[in-house]
Amino acid sequence: MLGLLLVGIGVGTRLLVDASDTGSLAALQAVAFGTFLPLFGLIVGTGVIGPEIDDGSIVHLLSKPVSRHTIVQSKLLVALLAILGFAVVPTALAAAIMGAGASTVLAFAVGALCAGAVYCVLFLLLAIVTRHAVIIGLVYALVWESLVGSLIPGARNVSVQQWALSVTGSIAPDGVVESNVGLGLAWVLIVAVVALGTWYAGTRLRGLVLASED
Repeated sequence: MLGLLLVGIGVGTRLLVDASDTGSLAALQAVAFGTFLPLFGLIVGTGVIGPEIDDGSIVHLLSKPVSRHTIVQSKLLVALLAILGFAVVPTALAAAIMGAGASTVLAFAVGALCAGAVYCVLFLLLAIVTRHAVIIGLVYALVWESLVGSLIPGARNVSVQQWALSVTGSIAPDGVVESNVGLGLAWVLIVAVVALGTWYAGTRLRGLVLASED
């Protein structure tokens, strides 16, 4: 539904707004990277494991002789496939509908995939760490990524949105997408958060077994 909404915004912008392609893409950038991707990442990242933890059915999965890290990685794979199908594709499609060139469409797709991967890891980890993951994640998505990370210069280095925009801007033609975070730093942070977050989620999931047995 959120993906269709994004495509609908793209169609509406193309048909109703008298703006240049750059202006339309700036609107898409704000909606997709500032609001849509954090919220969809929250839904998917918490949804792949949070309900099983809440109703206790995760114990049956953890009773099987499977590494906790493997369980986390399999959950993340499901989340990433959902991100690819229902967030990356609609974002790229909306850019194409707005008249963007092939390199810009590819840039938005790669940037959306990077942002989606980081959000999935962060919110899956949050679902393991706390039962209030949705509330905390919602505050993070709407306050930090939508407002603080976009408006306050000093906070942009720790904004997933800005990391993804840096990657997007490196692929798109000059001037289409701007970011305050350097490309090298953005890639380091993206890889570090995904790798360390995935490892720590598996470690915390092992602790969840001990808590259940107690």
